[in-house]
Amino acid sequence: MTPSSSEHRPPRASAWSSLWLLSRRDLKVRYSTSLLGYVWSILDPLLMSLIYWFIFTQVFSRTVGEEPYIVFLLTALLPWVWVNGAVSDSTRAFLRDVRLVRSVALPRWIWVGRIVCSKGIEFLLSLPVLIVFAIFSGARVGWELVLFPLGVVLLAALTLGIGLLIAPLVVFFRDLERAVKLVLRVAFYASPVIYGAADLPAFAQPLAWLNPLSGIFALFRAGFFPDQLDWPLVAASAAWTLGILAVGVFVFRRSIGGVLKEL
Repeated sequence: MTPSSSEHRPPRASAWSSLWLLSRRDLKVRYSTSLLGYVWSILDPLLMSLIYWFIFTQVFSRTVGEEPYIVFLLTALLPWVWVNGAVSDSTRAFLRDVRLVRSVALPRWIWVGRIVCSKGIEFLLSLPVLIVFAIFSGARVGWELVLFPLGVVLLAALTLGIGLLIAPLVVFFRDLERAVKLVLRVAFYASPVIYGAADLPAFAQPLAWLNPLSGIFALFRAGFFPDQLDWPLVAASAAWTLGILAVGVFVFRRSIGGVLKEL
């Protein structure tokens, strides 16, 4: 069955409810088999933030970012964990549930969408960490905080587009799974996580405009660091996001038939 076919496809409401049920299942499985449960969703970004905070404030003389630096880090690290986890897991979106993918009459994009959704819920669950550090560090909070939901929407669309592009291709080219993990490692340092887009030297500034995460992270940071908000950069990131989502949908629709035969 291809995404364009309507045979045996449930109503749209049923598809969205199935997406929610599958996302809940992923979270229940992840937390029910873990002793620490919810703590794991915040432990990784928290430890990373503390490590980078120590390195750039206690070991080296920091020339990037803004104060309080721990809040500056968390406003990008928390969404980065969402992107990194969702894109990485999308490489096995079809491979880990082959029988369900082949037998259950659901729109195939749901198998990617549930990963983006479950990782997005984990992101929302990790926000109390940011709130606590913002309060105790005395971070400034401005009206730009209303832009935070826009960042969430754009990040979800970007992650879904990348997932729709990668998930079917990995079925045909298994080495792509390792390649994606390698690219993600490079992308972390190429994205304004431990620094701001404006901190890049002049010769590297084009990289910020080519990276859709630059403007999205600026939206997450704007409520605490208004100087990070660059509307032209946000517009460029939105355009990249829509383009990647469109390409992802196109590739997914064209390849899903072959994916089902290959599984």
